[in-house]
Amino acid sequence: MPHDKYDEFGTYTKEISLMPSTIETVDGAVFDWLEGLEMHASTNRGFKKVPSMWVSAERAYQIKNNQELRDKNGILKLPLVTLSRMSIDKDPTFKGVAWAHIPPYNDYKGGAITVARTINQDKTSNFKNAFSHRKVPGDGHGQYNFPSNVNLTVYNTYTMPIPTYISVMYSIGIRAEYQQQVNEILTPFITRTGQINNFFINKEGHRFEGFIQQGFVQNQNVTNMGNNERMYDTAIDIRILAYLLGEGKNAERPKVTVRENAVQIVQMRERAGLSDIPDHIDPMVSDRLSKKGFYRE
Repeated sequence: MPHDKYDEFGTYTKEISLMPSTIETVDGAVFDWLEGLEMHASTNRGFKKVPSMWVSAERAYQIKNNQELRDKNGILKLPLVTLSRMSIDKDPTFKGVAWAHIPPYNDYKGGAITVARTINQDKTSNFKNAFSHRKVPGDGHGQYNFPSNVNLTVYNTYTMPIPTYISVMYSIGIRAEYQQQVNEILTPFITRTGQINNFFINKEGHRFEGFIQQGFVQNQNVTNMGNNERMYDTAIDIRILAYLLGEGKNAERPKVTVRENAVQIVQMRERAGLSDIPDHIDPMVSDRLSKKGFYRE
């Protein structure tokens, strides 16, 4: 996502992220958004922050790296908020900025859409200095760094593959032992977005739009009056409109392609080997050489 700003001199600049967008990028954006909500609930240890957990990870990995989420018997401590990805849809009707299909360049670099263009300072300076140092009349001045109006600017053009737009469904689970805890955790999901259900998430410069679905499915085992542990479970479904850039680690072409423009197109003049006088010689010198028979007719 571009970030617009003005520097201290009032010059307008735009920062454009060139990081690829993958499925893991979308997952990370949703989890960061969930962590940023800072959910708290009343417990027997006071008003504590409710931890969040990505449930798609291996159970052995969770037990080893998230030991604070379980007791000494390996049972999860409640309350707890979980996140899991349910489905991914590639909907042709969902179109973002780039509506049409733009095929990549037919070479080993690829790239389809231009995202940025910058000046190559080093190569531009080399071309300018070489032109200024020439001693050809009407062109150069015989010295470096002499100002001129000749356009010899070298640009770096950055291109990327066309985004592929997807719709991803996630399920947020609220697990608690008491109804009060469920109420405290669920309320921000309902009220924080106001009268609308959409929100925005960001990750590595990419921005995606999310929608909280209307229904909140609540399950509990209190009414069966059994001997099982009391459990309240509420599911919140969210839909994320995202996009993917490139093919990930299986891509054969680079994620970002840099191309340089041609500064000059030079067509050499055909010369006769005996009569033409080179242009790089001063006219007065060439006249003297011609009178001495240096150049034959």
